[in-house]
Amino acid sequence: MKASENKWIRAAIPALLLHCSIGTVYCWSIFSQEIADYIGFSKGATEWAFSFAIFFLGMSAAFLGNVVEKDIHKSSLIASICFALGMAGTGFFIYYGGSHQHSPVALIGIYLCYGFIMGVGLGTGYLSPVKTLMLWFEDRKGLATGLAVAGFGAAKAIASPIMQAMLDNLGEGGIYKMFLILAVVYFVMMFSGHLLLKKPASWHEPQKAEKGQGMMDVIKTRPITNYIGIWLMFYINITCGLALISQEKMIVKCIGLAGAAGIISTVSAVFNAGGRLGFSAWADTMKDRNTIYKLIFILSIVFTGIVMLTGGIRNGEGNTLLIILVLGLIFVVNAGYGGGFSNVPTLLSDHYGMGNISAIHGLTLSAWAIAGLTGNQLANWIVDHTGSFMEVHGIQVNPAGYQNVLYVTIVLYIVALLISLFLVRAPKNGK
Repeated sequence: MKASENKWIRAAIPALLLHCSIGTVYCWSIFSQEIADYIGFSKGATEWAFSFAIFFLGMSAAFLGNVVEKDIHKSSLIASICFALGMAGTGFFIYYGGSHQHSPVALIGIYLCYGFIMGVGLGTGYLSPVKTLMLWFEDRKGLATGLAVAGFGAAKAIASPIMQAMLDNLGEGGIYKMFLILAVVYFVMMFSGHLLLKKPASWHEPQKAEKGQGMMDVIKTRPITNYIGIWLMFYINITCGLALISQEKMIVKCIGLAGAAGIISTVSAVFNAGGRLGFSAWADTMKDRNTIYKLIFILSIVFTGIVMLTGGIRNGEGNTLLIILVLGLIFVVNAGYGGGFSNVPTLLSDHYGMGNISAIHGLTLSAWAIAGLTGNQLANWIVDHTGSFMEVHGIQVNPAGYQNVLYVTIVLYIVALLISLFLVRAPKNGK
């Protein structure tokens, strides 16, 4: 088989190069405190950079989906340039903030570079390889998209120790030096992916006249409640996932495992990536991919309910069984969070076909944008306004507050399950 016809070289490898680069956006917690300290702002002020990055990821995917549909080479090049430029710009403004402490210019510059410019690179980079993978791996679409999206989830586990080592060894100003170095590394990776990415020669991209229908016309070929249901399922799953994952580090400390927090974070990232690959590959064997979402929501409800009823977070320290239950909840939610991402494009293609899939997938990623602004903030508000903080082994934690987050997420998971059961119908012709 010629290299130009090889699905691994033309689809899988470039998808991994793109997704393993942009997925490092989730490494934010590794260096957010260092950025705040270096430029003289609170951690809370700098946290908005990450929220903006996720917001613009979803919004750029929603608004640039048609660009991806028409030309994956243009979109993957935009992704490579914007992501690397955003990282380099973030490094520059951190450097500027170090010599101009408390400067709003530095903070706004970081918002612009890490949030907006990188966000555009994230959205276009996330979408670019997905349709190509589904075209090359027509019989195992879930496995293919799961492999790429798993790269996005695994990026944190791979890059976190590397970033930490760079911060520890680059000396004074290591935080901005790290961003400048990684901007070059990720540009090389993404640009290589851009050069390799190619749709199968046998695929004829329908022109507008041939399609005869725009994206909204295609969505309306099924009851509009069907698409609304898919969008809401996706949104709720991300919101609940972020609500728990954003508090994961403190929950782990709360149950007495502060010394193992780093290891648990890596394991949860592996579950996140494994859920992306495992759930989507499993869905290939099912007549209706929506069954996977039902399983994700049922597992999440069961584990959340058990930890709620046992007060696992509040009473977990020193109790091996409760610690196992809490860790089980963290790992299940991470796996379901990842699985929700990898199954969306294939679920949409089963319902609406491949003609406009990049544009429809992009529109659906707007749910990620909104969840990126609401998931973390929802959990933070509950923790700040309920329960009370106490010192556990020298660490300020709020066991009751973290426990209360579960009361909200279980209700949302139940709503998502009902939507999955009653709004999202099986595709007309099965699979």
